[in-house]
Amino acid sequence: MPDIFKTPQDLRIYAAKLAAQNKTLGFVPTMGALHEGHLTLAQKALSQCDECIVSIFVNPKQFAPHEDFDRYPRTLEKDAELLKSIGVHAIFAPEVETMYPANFQTTVSVGEISKPLEGEFRPHFFAGVATVVARLLLLVGAQKAFFGEKDYQQLQVVKHMTSDLAIPTEIIGVPIIREDSGLALSSRNAYLSQEERAIANQLNKILISMANDIKSGLPIATIEEKAQQKLLSIGFDKVDYCTIRDAQTLVPPDKNTQHLRVLAAAWLGQTRLIDNMEG
Repeated sequence: MPDIFKTPQDLRIYAAKLAAQNKTLGFVPTMGALHEGHLTLAQKALSQCDECIVSIFVNPKQFAPHEDFDRYPRTLEKDAELLKSIGVHAIFAPEVETMYPANFQTTVSVGEISKPLEGEFRPHFFAGVATVVARLLLLVGAQKAFFGEKDYQQLQVVKHMTSDLAIPTEIIGVPIIREDSGLALSSRNAYLSQEERAIANQLNKILISMANDIKSGLPIATIEEKAQQKLLSIGFDKVDYCTIRDAQTLVPPDKNTQHLRVLAAAWLGQTRLIDNMEG
């Protein structure tokens, strides 16, 4: 079973031991309820570093009061078994009081990259993410940290933050892991009913269609409108966004844009699904 650390002191002892042996450390931050996507991140870390540590921490600062913090799945024992099966060496599973001690007053805010898309619909979210990720990176002290591209905007925010704050951990994006149907793996997929899952399986196909429409030269506004209407017609209850953006800045593209990203967030009942792909 991987070692399970609860405190910064435990982490320092572990890091010091690795440093004494000239070993490199890869880090995968998660909120637990692990699936194949998380395991792929850990396997990537193990392929590039001598050891891997995975954090499991459901971060209250990135949930609004009406969101699913209380019902978010917490499965530490099962998660530890999964990580053991792929050779992960350590888990950092702190309590909330450890991550945010009494009188904790600091918030990390990342500017323009956090404002569109998720920033419009979840304005609290990226400050919560940036704050916890900065704290985790500094506590763990890994040489490399691995993030999934499913949360594409989050990956860009973290890259900007670590660059701006000179946090000496290399941030590595890992491609989305999908089910056979094309649905991006997510811990929240467990909330979907059988009927909702059949609808959810169409999200990726619509993004593929958008990417093909880009290549065919259709106007971006036309592509976006068609895709949003398609999502609603097949059974999604609400579309927060289904859009084509500059892959680096996430603003609407212009004639100087070199790389595009297709991104979507849509609701099925009480479950919010996100996905993206290269345009």
